[in-house]
Amino acid sequence: MSKAKAIMYAFLAAVLYAINVPLSKILLREIGPTTMAALLYLGAGIGIGIMSLVNKTDRAKSKKLTKTDVPFVIGMIVLDIAAPIFLMLGISYGSSANASLLGNFEIVATTVIALFIFKEAVSKRLWSAIVLITLSSILLSFEGADSFQFSYGSLFVLLATVCWGFENNCTRNISSKSTYEIVVLKGIFSGLGALIIALIKKEAMPGAGYIAMALLLGFVAYGLSIFLYVRVQNVLGAAKTSAYYAVAPFVGAFLSFIFLREQLSWMYLVALIVMIAGSILVVADTLIRHHTHQHQHTFEHTHDGSTHTHTITHSHVHNHYLTDDKHGHRHTQKELERLPGAMHK
Repeated sequence: MSKAKAIMYAFLAAVLYAINVPLSKILLREIGPTTMAALLYLGAGIGIGIMSLVNKTDRAKSKKLTKTDVPFVIGMIVLDIAAPIFLMLGISYGSSANASLLGNFEIVATTVIALFIFKEAVSKRLWSAIVLITLSSILLSFEGADSFQFSYGSLFVLLATVCWGFENNCTRNISSKSTYEIVVLKGIFSGLGALIIALIKKEAMPGAGYIAMALLLGFVAYGLSIFLYVRVQNVLGAAKTSAYYAVAPFVGAFLSFIFLREQLSWMYLVALIVMIAGSILVVADTLIRHHTHQHQHTFEHTHDGSTHTHTITHSHVHNHYLTDDKHGHRHTQKELERLPGAMHK
């Protein structure tokens, strides 16, 4: 997969996922939140399972999961049982627009978890983005400028993003393996786990029509989105893919305004601006090109008597390198390494 194609797929994955929140809000009028979470993941697992049967050649080329991947698979499934339940509860108690924007807190959770557990480096720019996104999440977690009543809907959405932050780090460790296996396992077992919880809670089962709509939504918003997300990770990496996913909450919020006619308060608009600023910083940080290349060329110069006894102009081959926006020249002859002008930035 080319980089241009991967970027296109990353944006498509974000848009597909964004459909989830406003349409789930509508279906939650007839379906319980835990049952809804179960149907979404079951739809993802069943849909991608059917795709794998059709695309046998593509499936055969993929690396299979091994025993060493089991802990990450179990963690992925458990977290995927909890996260959508929290999200559906958040949507049912709060507005879908708030839930869409709070979904960007997943970037913060993923980054912090990667920093403290996986010891990944975090730049100053990314820390600034984390502060802005956290601030906007706090603003959205209160129901109004004159009210200090905490929104339980926002709290549930934040809990969902933390679960997905852990889940992203689990999935990243197995993203090089079969995408079909990952999404099918994630969808079927997470869906069954949530369904068992729904039965224990004695949530009423919806009619066949609503079940079909929820399964279809799960295939599109969860199945196809996750499938593309995992595939793109192998080309762009987890950090860049997550940055492109920052588009999803804003698409979701836009769809909420269109389909649900949800009103905007001035606090909501302030939080939106702060969230956009934070998201821009995240995207900017992940799109910085970090690269190292090396090639050889001829550099003509004159040595003084400190190294050679002659002053005749001559040339020889040395290396040119570029790393993190710093570049310079390094002579292949050891005695030239101390000469002035041999390195520059």
